[in-house]
Amino acid sequence: MGKKKDDTVWPVMKDDAEWRAQLTPEQYHVTREAGTERAFTGPDWDTKTPGTYHCICCDQPLFVSGTKYDSGTGWPSFFQPITPDAVAERADNSLFMRRTEVVCSSCGAHLGHVFPDGPPPTGRRYCMNGTALRLAPAADGETGN
Repeated sequence: MGKKKDDTVWPVMKDDAEWRAQLTPEQYHVTREAGTERAFTGPDWDTKTPGTYHCICCDQPLFVSGTKYDSGTGWPSFFQPITPDAVAERADNSLFMRRTEVVCSSCGAHLGHVFPDGPPPTGRRYCMNGTALRLAPAADGETGN
């Protein structure tokens, strides 16, 4: 284990060179530099394929397709993570806005933001960067719930 720039210790830690070797330039920018892909351009933003969405950096399961919905934003949106401790939330006051950043609780990868305008049952919209996620399709007969 090591420390990130913000001194947070994550279960999965790699230095910048290791992340750059593992990730594409866009994946690195989004997950390690808190970037954002353009709307309607990321992988799986509109897919209906049943399965589990994993962190592109450390492969931790984050969301299931049964909680994904079309928010109309152009980014994959979910109303809850796979488990409450799969993601971590922290204040993001960048760009002259108050938002809540969502990161992978295993490696600290930037995933996106969560907003209080989602559907029932949670009323939350986890607006994620598709570039930060890897969809593992469900096995035949599984629903992704």
